[in-house]
Amino acid sequence: MSENHIIRLEHLSKTYTTQAGSVQALQDINLEIRQGEIFGVIGLSGAGKSTLVRCINFLERPTGGKVWVDGQDMSALSTAELNQIRQSVAMIFQQFNLLMQRTSLENICFPLEIAKVPKAEAKKRALELLELVGLSDKANSYPAQLSGGQKQRVAIARALSTNPKVLLCDEATSALDPASTRSILALLKDINQKLGITIVIITHEMSVIENICQRVAVIDQSRIAECGDVREIFAHPKSNIAKTLVFPNQRQTQAMVGTLCCRIVFDGQSSYEPVIANMILNFKRPVNIIFADSKNIDGKAFGQIVLQLPEEPGVAEKMQQYLQAQGLTVEVFQADANLEVNANVR
Repeated sequence: MSENHIIRLEHLSKTYTTQAGSVQALQDINLEIRQGEIFGVIGLSGAGKSTLVRCINFLERPTGGKVWVDGQDMSALSTAELNQIRQSVAMIFQQFNLLMQRTSLENICFPLEIAKVPKAEAKKRALELLELVGLSDKANSYPAQLSGGQKQRVAIARALSTNPKVLLCDEATSALDPASTRSILALLKDINQKLGITIVIITHEMSVIENICQRVAVIDQSRIAECGDVREIFAHPKSNIAKTLVFPNQRQTQAMVGTLCCRIVFDGQSSYEPVIANMILNFKRPVNIIFADSKNIDGKAFGQIVLQLPEEPGVAEKMQQYLQAQGLTVEVFQADANLEVNANVR
C-alpha cells in the first residue's frame, strides 16, 4: 500500500444468498482512500454503498477480494485483532444508535468501558469530546432530551472516543433537517482539519459530497462507475449515473421547439462578464434558460446553467465555440421533445 493511502480495496465483491437466489451487492470494487482526506461514496438506493462501508471495517465479510486498512489485510486478522483495529475505524449511523438509558457523557464513555479505560480517564476524555462537538452543557442530558443534530454530535463524540484514524459515516445526515445537516458537515470538516482523521462519507445526496468531500466514488449497480476529484466530476461527469446526480433534480416538462441543449459550468475562475447576454447579442438569436444553480464545492463557488440552443444549422456549434472561447466548460447534448433533460434523475 502506498504510504499516503490508509484504505485500499482490491477487486472487492460481496454476494448475499437468499431464498430467491444470489444477490451480488458489490462487484470488482477497486478504491484507494488517502490518509487525512474526506472521501465520498455516492449512489442511489440499492447501489451497494452501505454494503461497501460495512466491508471496510469487516462488519460484512467480503465474498472476494481484499480490504487493506492502515497497512493490514483485514481478511488475515483474527477476531481479537479485528476488534482491535475497529477501535481505529469508528462508525456513525443515520439513526445515531445511542443508548437511551445513558446520558450523553455515559454514551461517550461506553466504548472506553469496553476498552477497559479507567473511569476517571474515560470521563475526562468524554468531557473533552463534548466540548469539541459543542455540547458541554448537555453532558447529563439523555437522548430523548436532544434534537436530531445534537444526537448525531453525541454519536460523533462517541466514535472519536477511541482516537480512531478513520471515521466512517453511513448516511449520517439523512435523518436531519437542512440546518442540522449543514451544522454536522461543518463539524466533520472541522474535526478532519483539527485531528487529521480520514473521513469516509456514504450518502445519496450530491449536496453533501459537494459541501465536504475532496474526492468521490460514484457507485451504480454494485460497481464503481466513476471516481475522482469532486470538482472534476461536477464539471465533467462521464458516467450516466454521475450526470444523473450532478444535473438538476427537478424534471422539466416545458414544451420546446428544439431539443439541442448545452450545460455550462462556471468554476469560480470564470469572467464576471455577462457571457450569455453577450452571446445572444452577438448571434442575434434567443436561447432558453432551462436550469441554473450554484454550489460551494470544497470552499469554492461553482455554478451551472442548462440552455436550449437554436436549431438553425451551424448556430449552436458557433455558440458552443463562443462560450468555450470565454474559458467556460461547455457540454452539448440532446434532450427529448418535452425537454426532459434529466428524466433519469432520482
